[in-house]
Amino acid sequence: MHKELEKTYDPKGLEERLYQKWLDGGYFHAEVNPDKKPFTIVIPPPNITGQLHMGHALDNTLQDILIRWKRMEGFETLWQPGTDHAAIATEVKVTQHLKELGIDKDEIGRDEFLKHCWEWRREYGGRIINQLHKLGSSADWERERFTMDEGCSDAVMEVFLKLYEKGYIYKGSRIVNWCPKCQTTISDAEVEHVDQDGFFWHINYPIVGEEGQYVEIATTRPETLLGDTAVAVNPEDERYQHLVGKLLELPLTGRRIPVIADEYVDKEFGTGCVKITPAHDPNDFEVGKRHQLEEICILNDDATVNELGGKYAGMDRYEARRAIVKDLE
Repeated sequence: MHKELEKTYDPKGLEERLYQKWLDGGYFHAEVNPDKKPFTIVIPPPNITGQLHMGHALDNTLQDILIRWKRMEGFETLWQPGTDHAAIATEVKVTQHLKELGIDKDEIGRDEFLKHCWEWRREYGGRIINQLHKLGSSADWERERFTMDEGCSDAVMEVFLKLYEKGYIYKGSRIVNWCPKCQTTISDAEVEHVDQDGFFWHINYPIVGEEGQYVEIATTRPETLLGDTAVAVNPEDERYQHLVGKLLELPLTGRRIPVIADEYVDKEFGTGCVKITPAHDPNDFEVGKRHQLEEICILNDDATVNELGGKYAGMDRYEARRAIVKDLE
Protein backbone atom coordinates (compact mmCIF):
# COMPACT_ATOMS: atom_id res chain seq x y z
CA MET A 1 0.00 0.00 0.00
CA HIS A 2 1.49 3.32 -1.07
CA LYS A 3 1.08 6.41 1.07
CA GLU A 4 0.28 9.47 -0.96
CA LEU A 5 2.84 12.29 -0.67
CA GLU A 6 1.75 15.58 0.79
CA LYS A 7 1.20 18.26 -1.83
CA THR A 8 3.41 20.68 0.12
CA TYR A 9 6.51 19.80 2.09
CA ASP A 10 5.96 20.06 5.84
CA PRO A 11 9.33 20.00 7.57
CA LYS A 12 7.99 19.87 11.12
CA GLY A 13 7.36 16.16 11.52
CA LEU A 14 10.37 15.05 9.51
CA GLU A 15 12.89 17.41 11.09
CA GLU A 16 11.83 16.69 14.67
CA ARG A 17 11.92 12.92 14.04
CA LEU A 18 15.31 13.09 12.33
CA TYR A 19 16.85 15.36 14.97
CA GLN A 20 15.63 13.10 17.77
CA LYS A 21 17.21 10.14 15.96
CA TRP A 22 20.54 12.01 15.93
CA LEU A 23 20.26 12.76 19.64
CA ASP A 24 19.28 9.17 20.54
CA GLY A 25 22.24 7.90 18.54
CA GLY A 26 24.66 10.18 20.40
CA TYR A 27 26.07 11.39 17.10
CA PHE A 28 27.04 14.80 18.51
CA HIS A 29 28.70 13.57 21.70
CA ALA A 30 32.48 13.90 21.98
CA GLU A 31 34.96 12.03 24.15
CA VAL A 32 38.72 12.13 24.53
CA ASN A 33 39.91 9.93 21.66
CA PRO A 34 43.65 9.28 21.24
CA ASP A 35 43.00 7.90 17.76
CA LYS A 36 41.50 11.12 16.43
CA LYS A 37 42.61 14.71 16.18
CA PRO A 38 40.33 16.98 18.22
CA PHE A 39 38.39 19.89 16.74
CA THR A 40 36.45 22.08 19.17
CA ILE A 41 34.21 25.14 18.97
CA VAL A 42 32.89 26.80 22.10
CA ILE A 43 29.61 28.47 21.19
CA PRO A 44 29.58 32.23 21.83
CA PRO A 45 26.87 31.79 24.45
CA PRO A 46 23.63 33.62 23.61
CA ASN A 47 22.36 36.00 26.29
CA ILE A 48 19.25 34.84 28.11
CA THR A 49 17.63 38.24 27.55
CA GLY A 50 15.02 36.88 25.13
CA GLN A 51 14.88 34.78 22.01
CA LEU A 52 17.43 34.17 19.29
CA HIS A 53 17.42 36.47 16.26
CA MET A 54 18.63 36.24 12.67
CA GLY A 55 22.19 37.03 13.68
CA HIS A 56 22.23 34.02 16.01
CA ALA A 57 20.74 31.85 13.26
CA LEU A 58 23.51 32.83 10.84
CA ASP A 59 26.30 32.53 13.43
CA ASN A 60 25.20 29.10 14.63
CA THR A 61 24.64 27.82 11.10
CA LEU A 62 28.24 28.70 10.20
CA GLN A 63 29.54 26.93 13.31
CA ASP A 64 27.38 23.90 12.54
CA ILE A 65 28.76 23.71 8.99
CA LEU A 66 32.34 23.72 10.31
CA ILE A 67 31.62 21.11 12.97
CA ARG A 68 29.83 18.75 10.56
CA TRP A 69 32.57 19.16 7.97
CA LYS A 70 35.30 18.30 10.50
CA ARG A 71 33.22 15.41 11.85
CA MET A 72 33.00 13.95 8.34
CA GLU A 73 36.75 14.43 7.92
CA GLY A 74 37.33 12.12 10.89
CA PHE A 75 38.08 14.59 13.68
CA GLU A 76 36.80 14.06 17.21
CA THR A 77 34.57 17.12 17.18
CA LEU A 78 33.10 18.96 20.12
CA TRP A 79 30.71 21.85 19.72
CA GLN A 80 30.32 23.08 23.28
CA PRO A 81 26.85 24.63 23.78
CA GLY A 82 25.68 26.99 26.48
CA THR A 83 23.95 30.24 27.39
CA ASP A 84 25.17 33.42 29.09
CA HIS A 85 23.69 35.22 32.09
CA ALA A 86 24.39 38.72 30.66
CA ALA A 87 23.85 40.11 34.14
CA ILE A 88 23.19 43.79 33.42
CA ALA A 89 20.96 43.27 30.39
CA THR A 90 19.10 40.43 32.13
CA GLU A 91 18.57 42.58 35.22
CA VAL A 92 16.98 45.26 33.04
CA LYS A 93 14.70 42.68 31.39
CA VAL A 94 13.67 41.11 34.72
CA THR A 95 13.09 44.53 36.27
CA GLN A 96 10.84 45.50 33.34
CA HIS A 97 8.99 42.19 33.61
CA LEU A 98 8.38 42.70 37.35
CA LYS A 99 7.21 46.25 36.71
CA GLU A 100 4.59 44.91 34.30
CA LEU A 101 3.42 42.63 37.14
CA GLY A 102 3.23 45.58 39.51
CA ILE A 103 6.31 44.52 41.49
CA ASP A 104 9.00 47.04 42.51
CA LYS A 105 12.46 45.48 42.40
CA ASP A 106 13.72 47.71 45.23
CA GLU A 107 10.93 46.61 47.56
CA ILE A 108 11.30 42.83 47.29
CA GLY A 109 14.97 42.62 48.29
CA ARG A 110 17.99 40.89 46.75
CA ASP A 111 17.11 37.26 47.51
CA GLU A 112 13.58 37.52 46.11
CA PHE A 113 14.86 39.34 43.04
CA LEU A 114 17.41 36.59 42.43
CA LYS A 115 14.59 34.02 42.51
CA HIS A 116 12.88 35.91 39.68
CA CYS A 117 16.19 36.03 37.78
CA TRP A 118 16.57 32.25 38.01
CA GLU A 119 12.97 31.81 36.87
CA TRP A 120 13.77 34.03 33.89
CA ARG A 121 16.85 31.93 33.16
CA ARG A 122 14.84 28.71 33.23
CA GLU A 123 12.27 30.11 30.83
CA TYR A 124 14.47 31.91 28.33
CA GLY A 125 17.54 29.68 28.66
CA GLY A 126 15.33 26.72 27.81
CA ARG A 127 13.68 28.62 24.98
CA ILE A 128 17.05 29.44 23.41
CA ILE A 129 18.25 25.83 23.63
CA ASN A 130 14.99 24.69 22.02
CA GLN A 131 15.53 27.19 19.19
CA LEU A 132 19.04 25.81 18.64
CA HIS A 133 17.50 22.35 18.43
CA LYS A 134 15.08 23.63 15.82
CA LEU A 135 18.05 24.83 13.76
CA GLY A 136 19.40 21.27 13.78
CA SER A 137 22.52 22.32 15.68
CA SER A 138 24.89 19.38 16.12
CA ALA A 139 26.18 20.48 19.54
CA ASP A 140 27.06 18.07 22.34
CA TRP A 141 23.98 18.68 24.47
CA GLU A 142 25.29 16.38 27.19
CA ARG A 143 27.83 19.12 27.89
CA GLU A 144 25.43 22.07 27.94
CA ARG A 145 26.58 24.82 30.31
CA PHE A 146 25.30 28.11 31.73
CA THR A 147 27.86 30.79 32.59
CA MET A 148 26.63 30.95 36.20
CA ASP A 149 27.04 27.20 36.71
CA GLU A 150 29.32 26.45 39.65
CA GLY A 151 32.07 24.94 37.51
CA CYS A 152 32.07 27.85 35.06
CA SER A 153 32.13 30.41 37.86
CA ASP A 154 35.05 28.61 39.53
CA ALA A 155 36.94 28.52 36.22
CA VAL A 156 36.47 32.26 35.70
CA MET A 157 37.65 32.98 39.25
CA GLU A 158 40.72 30.78 38.76
CA VAL A 159 41.68 32.50 35.50
CA PHE A 160 41.25 35.96 37.00
CA LEU A 161 43.40 35.01 39.99
CA LYS A 162 46.14 33.64 37.76
CA LEU A 163 46.08 36.79 35.61
CA TYR A 164 46.25 38.91 38.76
CA GLU A 165 49.18 36.91 40.13
CA LYS A 166 51.00 37.40 36.81
CA GLY A 167 50.41 41.15 37.02
CA TYR A 168 48.13 41.27 33.98
CA ILE A 169 45.15 42.41 36.07
CA TYR A 170 45.52 45.36 38.43
CA LYS A 171 43.38 47.94 40.12
CA GLY A 172 43.71 51.43 38.74
CA SER A 173 41.72 54.49 37.79
CA ARG A 174 40.12 54.49 34.35
CA ILE A 175 37.25 56.30 32.68
CA VAL A 176 34.28 53.93 32.38
CA ASN A 177 30.71 54.09 31.13
CA TRP A 178 28.77 54.30 34.39
CA CYS A 179 25.01 53.90 34.80
CA PRO A 180 23.85 55.83 37.89
CA LYS A 181 20.52 53.97 37.82
CA CYS A 182 21.87 50.41 37.61
CA GLN A 183 24.91 51.38 39.71
CA THR A 184 27.31 49.53 37.43
CA THR A 185 29.72 49.94 34.54
CA ILE A 186 28.47 49.42 31.00
CA SER A 187 30.64 48.07 28.19
CA ASP A 188 31.30 50.19 25.12
CA ALA A 189 29.25 47.68 23.09
CA GLU A 190 26.19 48.35 25.26
CA VAL A 191 26.29 52.15 25.00
CA GLU A 192 24.00 53.81 22.48
CA HIS A 193 25.46 57.14 21.37
CA VAL A 194 22.96 59.88 20.67
CA ASP A 195 23.83 63.27 19.18
CA GLN A 196 22.17 66.14 21.01
CA ASP A 197 22.18 69.89 20.57
CA GLY A 198 24.42 71.30 23.27
CA PHE A 199 25.13 74.68 24.78
CA PHE A 200 28.49 76.31 25.52
CA TRP A 201 28.93 78.23 28.74
CA HIS A 202 31.90 80.62 28.63
CA ILE A 203 33.68 81.00 31.96
CA ASN A 204 36.54 83.28 32.98
CA TYR A 205 39.35 81.73 35.03
CA PRO A 206 41.38 84.60 36.64
CA ILE A 207 45.18 84.53 36.24
CA VAL A 208 46.81 84.48 39.67
CA GLY A 209 48.87 87.63 40.33
CA GLU A 210 47.55 89.51 37.28
CA GLU A 211 44.66 91.70 38.36
CA GLY A 212 41.82 91.82 35.83
CA GLN A 213 43.42 89.22 33.55
CA TYR A 214 41.76 85.90 32.89
CA VAL A 215 41.58 82.88 30.59
CA GLU A 216 38.26 82.17 28.93
CA ILE A 217 37.13 78.58 28.55
CA ALA A 218 33.97 77.17 26.94
CA THR A 219 32.26 74.06 28.30
CA THR A 220 29.05 72.08 27.87
CA ARG A 221 29.25 70.79 31.46
CA PRO A 222 30.01 73.69 33.83
CA GLU A 223 29.42 71.51 36.90
CA THR A 224 32.59 69.54 36.14
CA LEU A 225 34.76 72.60 36.88
CA LEU A 226 34.62 71.34 40.47
CA GLY A 227 36.98 68.59 39.31
CA ASP A 228 39.26 70.69 37.08
CA THR A 229 42.98 70.22 37.71
CA ALA A 230 44.41 72.26 34.82
CA VAL A 231 43.63 74.36 31.75
CA ALA A 232 45.37 73.24 28.56
CA VAL A 233 46.44 75.23 25.50
CA ASN A 234 48.11 74.11 22.31
CA PRO A 235 51.91 74.49 22.56
CA GLU A 236 51.93 76.17 19.13
CA ASP A 237 49.17 78.65 19.97
CA GLU A 238 50.97 81.99 20.11
CA ARG A 239 48.05 83.61 21.93
CA TYR A 240 48.69 81.62 25.10
CA GLN A 241 52.36 80.57 25.10
CA HIS A 242 53.16 83.22 27.72
CA LEU A 243 50.61 81.66 30.08
CA VAL A 244 52.03 78.13 30.15
CA GLY A 245 53.22 77.36 33.68
CA LYS A 246 51.16 80.11 35.31
CA LEU A 247 48.39 79.45 37.81
CA LEU A 248 44.69 80.17 37.46
CA GLU A 249 42.10 80.62 40.17
CA LEU A 250 39.38 78.02 39.71
CA PRO A 251 36.03 79.83 40.12
CA LEU A 252 33.82 78.96 43.10
CA THR A 253 36.40 76.64 44.65
CA GLY A 254 39.37 78.66 45.92
CA ARG A 255 41.73 76.14 44.30
CA ARG A 256 44.58 77.07 41.97
CA ILE A 257 45.32 75.08 38.83
CA PRO A 258 48.15 75.31 36.27
CA VAL A 259 48.08 76.22 32.60
CA ILE A 260 49.68 73.35 30.64
CA ALA A 261 50.62 72.89 26.98
CA ASP A 262 49.31 69.80 25.18
CA GLU A 263 48.80 68.97 21.51
CA TYR A 264 45.36 67.53 22.33
CA VAL A 265 43.97 71.08 22.23
CA ASP A 266 42.53 72.25 18.91
CA LYS A 267 43.53 75.89 18.45
CA GLU A 268 40.52 76.54 16.22
CA PHE A 269 37.88 75.07 18.53
CA GLY A 270 36.16 77.24 21.12
CA THR A 271 38.54 79.67 22.74
CA GLY A 272 41.61 77.47 22.32
CA CYS A 273 41.71 76.96 26.09
CA VAL A 274 40.37 73.66 27.44
CA LYS A 275 39.52 72.89 31.06
CA ILE A 276 41.01 69.52 32.03
CA THR A 277 38.96 67.26 34.29
CA PRO A 278 40.82 63.93 34.30
CA ALA A 279 38.22 62.03 36.32
CA HIS A 280 35.28 62.93 34.08
CA ASP A 281 36.39 62.84 30.45
CA PRO A 282 38.36 60.16 28.56
CA ASN A 283 40.45 62.68 26.63
CA ASP A 284 41.15 64.72 29.75
CA PHE A 285 42.12 61.48 31.49
CA GLU A 286 44.87 60.86 28.91
CA VAL A 287 46.06 64.48 29.17
CA GLY A 288 46.13 64.11 32.96
CA LYS A 289 48.30 61.00 32.71
CA ARG A 290 50.77 62.80 30.45
CA HIS A 291 51.11 65.71 32.87
CA GLN A 292 50.74 63.81 36.19
CA LEU A 293 47.60 65.76 37.08
CA GLU A 294 45.47 64.97 40.11
CA GLU A 295 42.24 63.06 39.37
CA ILE A 296 39.35 64.58 41.32
CA CYS A 297 36.09 62.64 41.04
CA ILE A 298 33.23 64.91 42.09
CA LEU A 299 30.32 62.49 41.67
CA ASN A 300 28.83 59.76 43.80
CA ASP A 301 27.69 56.50 42.20
CA ASP A 302 24.14 57.89 41.90
CA ALA A 303 25.42 60.94 39.96
CA THR A 304 24.95 63.35 42.86
CA VAL A 305 27.84 65.67 43.75
CA ASN A 306 30.04 64.22 46.50
CA GLU A 307 31.69 65.90 49.48
CA LEU A 308 34.40 67.41 47.26
CA GLY A 309 31.72 69.63 45.74
CA GLY A 310 31.50 71.92 48.77
CA LYS A 311 28.17 73.76 48.90
CA TYR A 312 26.93 71.73 45.94
CA ALA A 313 27.43 68.37 47.69
CA GLY A 314 24.32 66.18 47.57
CA MET A 315 22.85 67.88 44.49
CA ASP A 316 22.02 65.89 41.37
CA ARG A 317 24.49 66.75 38.61
CA TYR A 318 21.89 68.71 36.62
CA GLU A 319 20.70 70.54 39.73
CA ALA A 320 24.34 71.38 40.49
CA ARG A 321 24.78 72.64 36.92
CA ARG A 322 21.95 75.12 37.33
CA ALA A 323 23.24 76.27 40.74
CA ILE A 324 26.82 76.69 39.49
CA VAL A 325 25.74 78.64 36.41
CA LYS A 326 23.63 80.92 38.63
CA ASP A 327 26.57 81.49 41.00
CA LEU A 328 28.94 82.17 38.09
CA GLU A 329 26.53 84.71 36.65
